[in-house]
Amino acid sequence: MKVVSVEEATEGAAVMVAYLGAPEAINSATYPLGPVTAVQNLKTRLDGQSPKLAYVMPPESGALGFTVAALVAAKLGLAVIDADGAGRAVPSLPMLTFAAAEIDPRPAFLVSQGGLCVELDVTPRQGKLGAPTHQRDVSAIVEQMMRPVVADPEFGQFGGLAMWVMKPADIGRATPIRGTLTRALELGRVLQAGGISSPRQMVDYLVERCGLAARAVSEPGQLVSAEVDTNGGFDVGKIRIQAQDRTYTVMYQNESLLVWDSACAQPIVLAPDSVAYYVGGEGQSVFSNGDLVNADGSLNPAIGKRPVTLIAWRAEAQLRKPGLILDSFMQLLNSLNYLDPYVPLASKGDAS
Repeated sequence: MKVVSVEEATEGAAVMVAYLGAPEAINSATYPLGPVTAVQNLKTRLDGQSPKLAYVMPPESGALGFTVAALVAAKLGLAVIDADGAGRAVPSLPMLTFAAAEIDPRPAFLVSQGGLCVELDVTPRQGKLGAPTHQRDVSAIVEQMMRPVVADPEFGQFGGLAMWVMKPADIGRATPIRGTLTRALELGRVLQAGGISSPRQMVDYLVERCGLAARAVSEPGQLVSAEVDTNGGFDVGKIRIQAQDRTYTVMYQNESLLVWDSACAQPIVLAPDSVAYYVGGEGQSVFSNGDLVNADGSLNPAIGKRPVTLIAWRAEAQLRKPGLILDSFMQLLNSLNYLDPYVPLASKGDAS
């Protein structure tokens, strides 16, 4: 499998490939049949057209997104572009830079693990591509159409998605957030080699090596409870950490969206900013919501009494500026009863 930079992706078209659905359900898949079949269908659609499909791209930064893109590329003889649409994990399609860049979302294929293929096509009212904002609107519509599809028993809460075909001239403007696959690989290698052994060292790495505005936002504490409900292609839940007399609550819809500190009147982290769990002691040290919570909602016993620290970092600039992406995050925060404006994570201070 070959990985290329955005600047090197000049030999053909690119498409975003991903799993769409609830992470707990996706964990049951042993091979990404849905994503592979979705890209195969799209590749067949493009055969005879110019340019041919040459690249795949993950939608977001994350182990699953990167792995699926790499497996699909290896299976179909394509290359992976070292970039993604968010620089973080996101719960919905309009939160991606492909949507903000108004890339035409047609064709879009959604395929179940059992091979059932659904093509989603929203034809514009006027002309071939519609009004300038048509692609933005359609990204939201396609998202709304896909969630009931993946909730069907045939799909079992998830499916493989191929969407947003980009010609070489479109790839650059649709992917301003670059080098994210390389960034993840390098961090993983440092963790495997034991080069990071504390929350402070993790924060320093994110700041100095990744250029992120990162800091610890909690005292080290213990994981005390979790709630999760899988429905409509989402895992929706809460995770609580107790650190002396303070309770930190992470609210998530697939991805973390809000962090509350019981000592504060306002959330201490707001999406699109990111938060992750750093767990001290022996074993895996970086966890996501899906790692912490079992399918039945119980806590992962591998955590036990190990100290858990919340580390947060400010979102990429493209996600924070007014427009489709930030509006989409704010609509989701509104559904969690947060009605105030987005406040970016402060870059100074460290609770660890």
